[in-house]
Amino acid sequence: MTKRSFRPAARKPAPPPGLASRRRACELIEAVLLRARPLDEALDEPTDLDAADRALARKIAATALRRLGSIDRVLRGRLAKGLPDGLPRLHTVLVAGACQILFLDVPDYAAVDVAVRLVEADRKAKGFVGLTNAVLRGIARDKELILSELDPLDDLAPWLRERWTATYGEAETRAIARILSIEPPLDLTVKADPEAWAARLGGHVTPTGSVRLSGAGPVPELAGFDEGAWWVQDAAAALPARLLGDIRGLAVADLCAAPGGKTAQLAVAGATVTAVDRSARRLERLGQNMQRLGLTVTVTTADALELTGSYDALLLDAPCTATGTARGHPDVMHLKSPADVEGLGRMQARLLDQVAGLLRPGGRAVYCTCSLEPEEGEQQIAALLAREPRLTLDPIDPGEFAGLAPFIDAAGMLRTLPSAWSNRDDSLAGLDGFFAARLIRR
Repeated sequence: MTKRSFRPAARKPAPPPGLASRRRACELIEAVLLRARPLDEALDEPTDLDAADRALARKIAATALRRLGSIDRVLRGRLAKGLPDGLPRLHTVLVAGACQILFLDVPDYAAVDVAVRLVEADRKAKGFVGLTNAVLRGIARDKELILSELDPLDDLAPWLRERWTATYGEAETRAIARILSIEPPLDLTVKADPEAWAARLGGHVTPTGSVRLSGAGPVPELAGFDEGAWWVQDAAAALPARLLGDIRGLAVADLCAAPGGKTAQLAVAGATVTAVDRSARRLERLGQNMQRLGLTVTVTTADALELTGSYDALLLDAPCTATGTARGHPDVMHLKSPADVEGLGRMQARLLDQVAGLLRPGGRAVYCTCSLEPEEGEQQIAALLAREPRLTLDPIDPGEFAGLAPFIDAAGMLRTLPSAWSNRDDSLAGLDGFFAARLIRR
């Protein structure tokens, strides 16, 4: 009997570095563009990637969504016959590859190599490996010329470009488009002493008192996180709660409260806070945030349209299209439409109709949205005051606190634009687009 020699099974070659993170980036882009899922929701899906690869995948996906108009324009110029139908992964790989070459600090050869491997791995698209290689190499070769010819207006959804031009003018719309094309800074609201925390974290204090950081790294690893000294909150989002004024000892309801940045502001200001939201899952996250911050609030799972009770003050951060947050949430540009403005406008009107019944006489309320659409801001307040005699507008004084004046209009309402706060370093410029108005129960 002849002995057979033992040969160990051949090992599969290890995947090249960066393949898994780029594949994940493609999945995130497709979740938004093909399945209409919010990017944050897709990011919450479990993955085996380590923290660094997760961060890279998110950065590629977010940048690609932020600059998709420009990227697609570049690709169309290099695909005379366009892309074949039924090959979504081919388009996604080209978008992710072009994004890395044009906008991220990734070696061109690595972006091209991984893109080719991803196309090879797709059963339907693997016949287009040569096209993928040629297109991305051409983009890398002509990168400087391409970048010099890009127009950030191309990255705006056409319906938003049209609306913003009509509302804010062409020059302002171009300024908004330019700042939306840049990854946003990280803003923090601190419990106390923003100057000290800015120095400790290597940031600066904004005109309205937020602490702003750029390239800060993972949030949980920053000083002050574990002890609950601050929370992440865009500088614009930190303004509406402050418009309620001195609320020490008052009963305040925060409607549509999750994830809780404004709730925390109200609690730190000394109010007895009831945080209301209809999503138990989102309120669970709010509760975790309050626990980390060491703040005590009452959490109520309820639809604000069905809420009863009597409060000294209300904060209504109404559901909206969130077009003012497109810089930090670029999926908004691809998921929202004019129909959402109309539908959410009806919801906002119903919520506003609740305000007078929940406020005690003499009580005040702040209504706000993170939208740049007048239908979700100024027009909502005008319509409310025309139909609700128990409420009156309480004009905001531009001098109520530092940095507020540039955002107050002639009627005494607040409107921030993403293009505000110019800075020599664009990564430290701008803030979210917000609207806010203050009301009093007669």
